[in-house]
Amino acid sequence: NHVLAGNDYLADYAKRFNPKVEVIPTVIDTERYVPHATAPRADGPAPAAAIKRCGVQLYTIRGEMEKGVEAALARVAAIGFKEVEFAGYFGRTPTQIAAALKANGLTAPSLHIPVAMILKDPNAMLDSMETIGHKFAIMPYLDANERKTLDQYKKVADQLNEAGALTKQRGIQMAYHNHDFEFETLEGEVPYDLFLARCDKDLVHFELDLFWANKAKRDPLAYFAKHPGRFPCVHVKDMTADGTMTEVGAGRIPFAQYFAKASQAGIKHYFVEHDNPKDPYASITASFKALSAL
Repeated sequence: NHVLAGNDYLADYAKRFNPKVEVIPTVIDTERYVPHATAPRADGPAPAAAIKRCGVQLYTIRGEMEKGVEAALARVAAIGFKEVEFAGYFGRTPTQIAAALKANGLTAPSLHIPVAMILKDPNAMLDSMETIGHKFAIMPYLDANERKTLDQYKKVADQLNEAGALTKQRGIQMAYHNHDFEFETLEGEVPYDLFLARCDKDLVHFELDLFWANKAKRDPLAYFAKHPGRFPCVHVKDMTADGTMTEVGAGRIPFAQYFAKASQAGIKHYFVEHDNPKDPYASITASFKALSAL
C-alpha cells in the first residue's frame, strides 16, 4: 500500500518533457491516515451536480499511452469519456495530439506540467498548449527537495504567480494540484493555505485532489466555502476504509456531497484517476460508470 510519488511520477515527466529536474524517490505511505469522510455515501443524484463531460487523467493509463497514444485515446473515448488531462505527450507533436483528440471526439482542457518548464521557455510551451486546446496548465507535484522549508513553498507560490501572468496572456489558467504533504503543518503554517493566500486569485487556481485531501483529513467543503470559485478542476479517486486508493464508487468518499457544491467551488472539470491501478482500462471504466451516475 505505497504509492511512488517521487521517482515514479517525476521520472515520467523527465522522460516525456525532458525537464532538467533531479528526481528524488519519495514513498508515500497510504496507510498513514484513515479516510476523512465517515458519513454514509449519499444515494441518488446530487442536486445541481450533473456531470455531463466526465474526464480522465491519462497518467492512470500511462503504460498504454507509451504503447500508442492514438490507440489509447480511442479506447478512452470508447469508454465514454469526453475530456482528458495530459501528463506528457509521449513523443507526439502538439499537432499530432490535436489531431488524435479531434479524431476521437475528445477535448483536453488541462495539462500537468512543472512550472519550471513554463518559465524556462514560455512561448514554446504556450504555443503547444494553444495548438492542443489546453485551458489549464497545472503544476502536478513538488519534489521532496522543493518542500523542505516554508520559504521554498513561498518561492513556488511566486513562480506560480509568474507563470500565471504568462499563461493568462494566452487565455490559459495556471493551477496547482495537491497531494497530502501540502496539508502537513510546517514551521507553524499549512503550505496549502499559504498557497491559497500567496497566489494571486486571478492568476492561480487549484485542482483539488479529493483523495489526497481526504488522506490529509481535510474537508473539501470547508475549502470550497472559504475560497469560492478557486477550484475549477478536481481529481476524483476513491478511498477504502483502510485508506487505500480505489476506483470511484468502490470507497467511502462522499463525492455527491462535494459535487452538490460545484457551483460554489467553481468546478468545471472532473478527472477520474488511479495512481497505480492493477488494470488501467478496467479502472477507468469502473470510475467512469460511477462518476456518470452521480
